[in-house]
Amino acid sequence: MPRTEEQTVRILLLDDHALFRESVSRLLGAEPGFEVIAHCGTIVEALQILRHKSVDLVLLDFDLGEHDGREFLQLAREQGFTGKILIVTAGIDSGAVSELIRAGVSGVFHKHDSAALLAQGIRDVMAGKIWLDQEQLQTVLTPEIARSKPAEPRQLTDRERRVLSFVLDGLANKEIAAQIGVSEGSVKSTLQQLFSKTGVRTRSQLVRILLEQYRDQI
Repeated sequence: MPRTEEQTVRILLLDDHALFRESVSRLLGAEPGFEVIAHCGTIVEALQILRHKSVDLVLLDFDLGEHDGREFLQLAREQGFTGKILIVTAGIDSGAVSELIRAGVSGVFHKHDSAALLAQGIRDVMAGKIWLDQEQLQTVLTPEIARSKPAEPRQLTDRERRVLSFVLDGLANKEIAAQIGVSEGSVKSTLQQLFSKTGVRTRSQLVRILLEQYRDQI
């Protein structure tokens, strides 16, 4: 049965930043037709909520510290969740966008965009549309062979080198942030830049290519 405007969209927000998810929950709760039934910071919590509550849409932070959105996506589908999933992220590499769309997410929303735009994105997704900006759309439409060419080594910035040195030491994002005196969000942003620069998608791939191609820069 098609969803009508009078029906409420039941939303679950999964993000490891408490301040962000609390702010978004309040903003969306004030929007007509939206109900944030829960917000949480871990995949385990989110899966438990899905087992006990009816959810139409998950707003999913792509970078969840030691995990990422792909892990939640797989586990949620295995658990039987059939609702919509909209990625909400501070940054994501082009390869991951294509992979996520192929895996069934309904779009990617950037955290620097406005709350009004997020509300519109949710409504579009619930109407069956895909939410992507023009750059992301072009990435999805680009032939896979063109996207899969290995990236050539590029010069690292001082911030990137410092973050990478702690990644090699096995520190989590929060621990790296404390070491270099920046926010955890800033560390995440730097890691996303490194993913894009090196053409990888995960921390383990980043470490491997770092040791293979960037050893002289750290």
